[in-house]
Amino acid sequence: MTNHTQQLKQYDKTHVWHPFTQMKHYINEDPLVIERGEGSYLFDIEGNKYLDGYASLWVNVHGHNDSELNQAIHNQIETISHSTLLGSANVPSILLAKALADITPGDLSKVFYSDTGAAAVEIALKIAYQYWKNIDPVKYAEKNTFISLKEAYHGDTVGAVSVGGMALYHRIFHPLLFDRIETSAPYPYRMDGTPEEISARCLDNLESLLKQHHHKVAGLIIEPLVQGAAGIIVHPEGFLKGVARLCKKYNVLLICDEVAVGFGRTGSLFASEQEEAEPDLLCLGKGITGGYLPLAATLASEKVYSAFLGEASEDKTFYHGHTYTGNQLACSAALKNIELIRERQLIQDIQRKALVAARELEKLKGLAAVGDVRQKGLMIGIEIVKDQKTKALFPRDMQIEHQIILDARKRGVIVRPLGPVITIMPILAMPDEHLIEIIDTVHRAIKAVTEG
Repeated sequence: MTNHTQQLKQYDKTHVWHPFTQMKHYINEDPLVIERGEGSYLFDIEGNKYLDGYASLWVNVHGHNDSELNQAIHNQIETISHSTLLGSANVPSILLAKALADITPGDLSKVFYSDTGAAAVEIALKIAYQYWKNIDPVKYAEKNTFISLKEAYHGDTVGAVSVGGMALYHRIFHPLLFDRIETSAPYPYRMDGTPEEISARCLDNLESLLKQHHHKVAGLIIEPLVQGAAGIIVHPEGFLKGVARLCKKYNVLLICDEVAVGFGRTGSLFASEQEEAEPDLLCLGKGITGGYLPLAATLASEKVYSAFLGEASEDKTFYHGHTYTGNQLACSAALKNIELIRERQLIQDIQRKALVAARELEKLKGLAAVGDVRQKGLMIGIEIVKDQKTKALFPRDMQIEHQIILDARKRGVIVRPLGPVITIMPILAMPDEHLIEIIDTVHRAIKAVTEG
């Protein structure tokens, strides 16, 4: 290890506060410092290479250092890197808004830009709240709350946390949050009955809540098909369609948070398409730029947008914005990403690769510590248990899942856990052989850690 390498690692431990990381433990470990990427691989400052099995936190679409994405960003830098959307427009943001309106489900024709998925959610919540006030502040005076699912995760801003349901992440902030109404979420592995029965019970519960509270519910927010941060919980077929039907029936706006599941991750361009759900508001982020630059977007239907039109004296304007809203570099990357998804027929390739992954995942089911293997497209969750019969988890202080990911890293693969769940989120364009290697390495890591 060179002096420069040692210095970088020391500076990291001394000055960088990492997200979702207990720094007391982190500073006692050898940090992984990434220096560059190429295709499916990440390279650290010591020259070691690793397969990127978490798509650099679920964002990378075409691989690292893609020449066409690089060129699109370079071309934009040579023109202009940023100018504000407050009071003026710019070319890439206009073209991207048109492209998003064309490819998203339903009549989502208006695009409000931000820079993170949590901000996209925050914007959707504020729009949904103000929508009812703009229509009739007297008639809809009580429409001030939201419904979200048990174990929901929608980001880390105060508004996004308010509609979250993960106690581990959110309970400390409870005094800062606005109230939400929680509805049950189908979790077939840990609920009794068939997936269809579980889905029906959850929809019945939601309808009961809506019957009682619809007059005060501005919107319902859901991650379509898969609850990502909750542990890759895949909802039974038909659940999302049932939720959309109930929202329409009880006059509640449907907000689909596709930050994690959008741009091909579940096997269709947008997860909502698979059940023909048409959201009133759609939140996008993560894969929107192919994993290259921070960008997010909140799309609204014409019905929602129209409620914000009026004279200046009516105060219907949506007073929200970000300094880098509609940034040209990020929008240029997103435009090229959408173009490459189409040209490279990536969605069809993801559907094919999902079958390859499903075949390879079968061998994990034979491990004593694997309770459940869940998959939707190229979203994979492997729930680690101490006892398959009781489904009991290992004690938290054993950090079994952390040991598994460290073992996998030593074998040249980077993956991350979500509580007791090991997640595999490969780069979407990753070659079959790399996908197979990641799954095989995770298999060996689980076996090594839990069976000795």
